[in-house]
Amino acid sequence: MYPLPSPKSPAKKWLGFVTAIWVQAVSGNNYTFSNYSHALKTLMALTQLQLNNLSVAKDIGKAFGLLSGMASDRLSTSTILMIGSLEGLIGYGVQWLVVSERIRPLPYWQMCIFLCMGGNSTTWMNTAVLVTCMRNFTKNRGPVSGICKGYVGLTTAIFTDLCTSLFSSSPSKFLLMLAIVPAIICIAACIFLQETPPASSPSEEKQEAEVFNIFNILAIVVAVYLLTFDITGPHGHVLSLAFAIGLIFLLAMPLGVPLYAFLCTSRSNSFDIKHKTLEDPLVVQQALLEKSEELAGVKVADFEESKQRPSIGDDHNIVQMLQTFDFWILFGSFLCGTGTAMCVMNNMAQMGLALGYSNVSIFISLLSIWGFFGRIVSGLISEYYIGKHAMPRPFWNAIAEILMALGYLAMALAMPGSLYIGSIFVGMGYGFLLTITVPVASELFGLKYYGLLYNILILNLPLGSFLFSGLLAGYLYDAEATKTSEGGSTCVGSHCYRLVNLILALASVLGLVLDVLLAFRSKKVYTNIYESKNKKKIMGFAVSVRY
Repeated sequence: MYPLPSPKSPAKKWLGFVTAIWVQAVSGNNYTFSNYSHALKTLMALTQLQLNNLSVAKDIGKAFGLLSGMASDRLSTSTILMIGSLEGLIGYGVQWLVVSERIRPLPYWQMCIFLCMGGNSTTWMNTAVLVTCMRNFTKNRGPVSGICKGYVGLTTAIFTDLCTSLFSSSPSKFLLMLAIVPAIICIAACIFLQETPPASSPSEEKQEAEVFNIFNILAIVVAVYLLTFDITGPHGHVLSLAFAIGLIFLLAMPLGVPLYAFLCTSRSNSFDIKHKTLEDPLVVQQALLEKSEELAGVKVADFEESKQRPSIGDDHNIVQMLQTFDFWILFGSFLCGTGTAMCVMNNMAQMGLALGYSNVSIFISLLSIWGFFGRIVSGLISEYYIGKHAMPRPFWNAIAEILMALGYLAMALAMPGSLYIGSIFVGMGYGFLLTITVPVASELFGLKYYGLLYNILILNLPLGSFLFSGLLAGYLYDAEATKTSEGGSTCVGSHCYRLVNLILALASVLGLVLDVLLAFRSKKVYTNIYESKNKKKIMGFAVSVRY
């Protein structure tokens, strides 16, 4: 009979990461507003401006993510997860009661509060997962960020396709899933997701990288599976049910990694002991040297903290970070990218209807799935080019802004198929931005206050949503729309969103300029990371040659 894995065992560590993936796969519900926005608009007789302000209220919930950031250094991971799941259960649960007409529509201000709660719930889940995983896998931040954010990008497609296959795209059933499923997943994560010691040797780092490649492959399989379901058109009941079962099976596949690690660990204890006795002399000596240098650096930093600010690449507290020009460059570029993308995501239902599409779920899924590919690819490719050429990671954010600008221009042209092209480009660019910015923030400003730092950065989501969706898209759409008899508004034609998309493209160009500037300013940081990676490779090679 095999013993249960200890908290420090590889199996326990990877099981925690699997549950983190599941949490991320259900915590992107902020991007699903278009799935039920038309039902809210019709039921509450809203204008487009009023509807967009509801979506802004949802995104404002992320502004209160500062609370989860501050709590990340004081509360356990399980507590943070439970707070998020409870908030989501209440926020989306009340929306379900309204859309399913089990209760009468609430006053507008009350709906804003419950949408805000639903939006804020994701910040607790994301903070718990990202802070824990970035600390558990400090040497593989790019792949970790890419995988975690990749599954966030798949949330919309997962929920949309499951709802389509099981409930015929019912908005009320969709909201019920958003309320219940994340709560169940978070309970499982509370048990297994914990902080564990990071890799301490080059061999462990290499092994982690190989395992992350497996997770990437499994994630890509899920994305291709979802994409296949979307592009193959309507399906019968039996085929839809089979799809849902297959999707759940694929989402459970990552469990094979901790299971394999558990079986290997329990069978190879003697080999591990022998291996460690061979490897330890040089590795331990180097680790002790690095630790002594680190402690010495801390003492010097404590002594001189009042005299000088930390350099970029060192740990910053929040005040020190806000005083740097580099933070505001990162903040501004992130605003230009995420704010414009949030505008498209919140308005996709109306964009599709304006161009004559009766069913816009395909565009919502395309945004989600190609956002996933952007997250996975950017995490892998940015890590590779840092290790090979010391290429600054913000360079890939500049690539993302180019993709998004091209997507907005395609949607502004409103030619046949342009909404498909725009959805793909915007989704991929948005995936790049979310994945790249996570490790960039930790590499420029440190991990010590990362939970709060991350939630300050994602203030861009509600701010961008308010500027580009609530104000820009709402006013310009209503200016082109005609009033309905119920008091709402509607617009049909390519002119409805043309000016909006052109302005979004200009904002992306501004983001491109800021990202290029940050890439040049942070080149020294990534040169140091490159040299550190190569130094450890040489150490690992020396150990293998000696023994």
